[in-house]
Amino acid sequence: MAQNNDPSPFLFIGLFLIFGAGGGYWFFVRQPSPEQPMETVAPNQAPTSAGQTPPTAETAKFPKPTSVAGGTVIRIDGSTSMVTLNRTLKQGFEGQFANTTVETQANGSDKGIQGVLIGQLDLAAVSRPLSSQETQEGLMAFPVTTDQIAIAVSNSNSLSAGLTMQQVKDIFQGKITNWSEVGGSNRPIRVINRPVVSGTRQAFQELALQGENFGTSANITTLDRDATTPMLQALGEDGIGYATADQIINQQTVRAVAIDGVLPGFSGYPYTRTLYYVYKSPPNEVVTAFLGYVDSMN
Repeated sequence: MAQNNDPSPFLFIGLFLIFGAGGGYWFFVRQPSPEQPMETVAPNQAPTSAGQTPPTAETAKFPKPTSVAGGTVIRIDGSTSMVTLNRTLKQGFEGQFANTTVETQANGSDKGIQGVLIGQLDLAAVSRPLSSQETQEGLMAFPVTTDQIAIAVSNSNSLSAGLTMQQVKDIFQGKITNWSEVGGSNRPIRVINRPVVSGTRQAFQELALQGENFGTSANITTLDRDATTPMLQALGEDGIGYATADQIINQQTVRAVAIDGVLPGFSGYPYTRTLYYVYKSPPNEVVTAFLGYVDSMN
């Protein structure tokens, strides 16, 4: 997957605004989504998506830890969209609390959630809201920040303008199959989709397809694993895919597509989501310490 160099833990403040022009991405600040103001979201409560029930919020706020026992190990796995965030928090936490270890992996949101449920993980890094079934199993979602899902095409793609939300929906449902239908050249569209286990796929399905299914036509290819780099490499001249926006913006061979005239990084971009840390309730000491540290960064 495409990753940036790890920032120093002393640069947390600089992460408040990434790619600042037009509003960028806010890290460590729980930004409100366009549909739901932040004031209505309790500290541990995920915003509701279509067809999903929000978890019951815990009233307790995670306190800022003053000390953490040496030898503490925190195990995190989940969304590829949170790799940079996870590694930045890992550096900061380990730097502040001596002899602690934060282990991070990125095997997808669903893998992380399953790991928390069976006790193999302390936290899942998740790029979608929890389902009602998951909350009934005792999982809680702690909102960390927001990011945006970018529609990606190659720089050599014939599409000169952006797309509308309806066009995006029709492309990923297999109703639009030629670039000439959206202002490009007369060439077939190849849709590169992420696997079912991907939290980014599930969030994109809610945001772009309004919860409806992806298409099953021959021009739609689903990747075997949830990773951004293979998706970008597969785009070629006629492909289209999607990924968390900060994995697209600095690429040299691909570009993000404006949606209804708005590019990622600007206010009003439609495909904006919340990223979470998910844990099993009640939280153990390790979870409490780490989320207290994360909360203190706000």
